[in-house]
Amino acid sequence: MTDPDQPAGGRFVGGAHRFPVRIYFEDTDLSGVVYHANYLRYFERARSDMLMLAGIDQRAAQEAGEGAYAVRSMHIDWRAPARLNDALVVVSMIDRVRAAAVDIQQSVIRDDILLAQARVEVAFVAPSGRPRRQPAAWIDAFARLVETEKGA
Repeated sequence: MTDPDQPAGGRFVGGAHRFPVRIYFEDTDLSGVVYHANYLRYFERARSDMLMLAGIDQRAAQEAGEGAYAVRSMHIDWRAPARLNDALVVVSMIDRVRAAAVDIQQSVIRDDILLAQARVEVAFVAPSGRPRRQPAAWIDAFARLVETEKGA
């Protein structure tokens, strides 16, 4: 049984990670539409939750001096507005895995309406800030997600 006092998290459906987001007043601008920069927060929360559920412990890697992920590039395409009280889902899928980087496709959806989508490249970087090979177990976890998505 899950603890009802723990924050709600996402889940995997096949290889796709689905993360629920509720829009609150603080998320909106004066017109009642979600402020564009808040999508960055939603994408980041969903990616962090996806990694955690995939068994990737960024905090432990960082504390051990191995490194952490940093966003190298992101392209966002906004399609339709989200508004106060909307229930959204951020869908994240691993697109490509390389030795030191991962490409992730993310979408924000309300019902069946695509509101925004992003192409994100995250690089694994050493504490010095230089790219480095990510842990082999992490590459394996991503490969399993890619295979699960292709098989779904």
